[in-house]
Amino acid sequence: MAKLKSVYYCQECGTQFPKWQGQCNACKAWNAIVEEVVEAGSAKSHGGSGSLTTRSEPKTLDKIELNAEHRLVTPDDEINRVLGGGIVAGGVVLLGGEPGIGKSTLLLQLALQLSPLRVLYVSGEESEQQIKMRASRIPFSNPNLYIASETQIEQILAFQKDLSPHLIIIDSIQTIYSDTFESAPGSVTQVRESTAKIIRIAKDKHIPVFLIGHITKEGTIAGPKVLEHIVDTVLTFEGDRHNSYRVVRTNKNRFGSTMEIGIYEMRSNGLREVKNPSEIFLTSGNEAFSGVAITATMEGMRPLLIEVQALVTPFIYGNPQRSATGFDLRRLNMLLAVMEKRCGFKLGQKDVFINLAGGLKVEDPALDLALVCAIVSSMHDIIIPQSTVFAAEVGLSGEIRPITRIEPRIAEAEKLGFQEIFVATTQLSDLSKKFDKIQIKGVGRLQDVFPLVFQG
Repeated sequence: MAKLKSVYYCQECGTQFPKWQGQCNACKAWNAIVEEVVEAGSAKSHGGSGSLTTRSEPKTLDKIELNAEHRLVTPDDEINRVLGGGIVAGGVVLLGGEPGIGKSTLLLQLALQLSPLRVLYVSGEESEQQIKMRASRIPFSNPNLYIASETQIEQILAFQKDLSPHLIIIDSIQTIYSDTFESAPGSVTQVRESTAKIIRIAKDKHIPVFLIGHITKEGTIAGPKVLEHIVDTVLTFEGDRHNSYRVVRTNKNRFGSTMEIGIYEMRSNGLREVKNPSEIFLTSGNEAFSGVAITATMEGMRPLLIEVQALVTPFIYGNPQRSATGFDLRRLNMLLAVMEKRCGFKLGQKDVFINLAGGLKVEDPALDLALVCAIVSSMHDIIIPQSTVFAAEVGLSGEIRPITRIEPRIAEAEKLGFQEIFVATTQLSDLSKKFDKIQIKGVGRLQDVFPLVFQG
């Protein structure tokens, strides 16, 4: 029988220690070191990055040839966008997200769309019957999709050798284990070693791999932090389970930009790509309401028009309430202070509630001007014209500040038929493109905005 020994690993960075200690010397994390029981001698052999590819010799830069990455362009335009133009051969993609958000559905739908390519879908969480039930609801078919309910990494590699698939999907990496180690699936050792073996096969055979990862209650991907370092791309699948829209964000991408997002709508028959995301964040119908303003924001490289809703009411008892859904509450308090100090609005005796339509969470400072106007609209019960868009930051002295990428925002508003947009005066001279169908109004101070917006 193999001799067992205990080693200690940091769950955050993967550093190994001979004995337990409270703080990791490498990443300075507290209470992150856990004990793993392994076979003697195996702790020194991690299948690290040095063994991921075949033997190579060092070269000077002028002798290295640049070859364009071979990409598999999928029928899913949103996946292509967040990956930088398609799936890179040999690339390893880690997809994380909350339970039940739709990670498995997204990748199963992708596998069904890739007909006639051979796709190996390995699930360590669901049976083959459960996967078929989900696939039967998705309106795509791939006769070369192979399903396996397996958790042992050695068996998964045997499947790859027998099938030679064009794509491998593993759901999830925290359920995969190796017989080489005695620790339980999901432990630091098992996650690290299983991922290293998968990456080695992906690089040697030029097979793209998708890994689904669990997340912790803090919102980070479970397992050692080294997991996110050794993969090529890290995606997060976000959304409110009470809302049908989902967003795929790129947190890391060695083969493309991290500024892209993909937007889906969850339906009973799978996920639908949202081609024009601005329309889903705007209220449908012709009736106008007070307390509503439209702003032009950027999600990655995509301009979006979203609806900012405000409700201002006199408070009844206790302290005035301040609530924000999808917006930073601290920034809301700052803007309320600016409105009271610079513009004379008496908001100290008011409850203020803010909501971004569609369940979107935005940190773009370009929302400031729209939010202020929505608050004024609700407080005085005056309707903002539906043809008006706002895109500017508000400073502490009440000045209107410029924002980044103003031209794509204006172009998106013009495309959707809006007639005027308020921006910072200093950005009017920076516009290199002429816009004929929308009027661009520059404002320098917050006090200058209200007479132009609330003309009635």
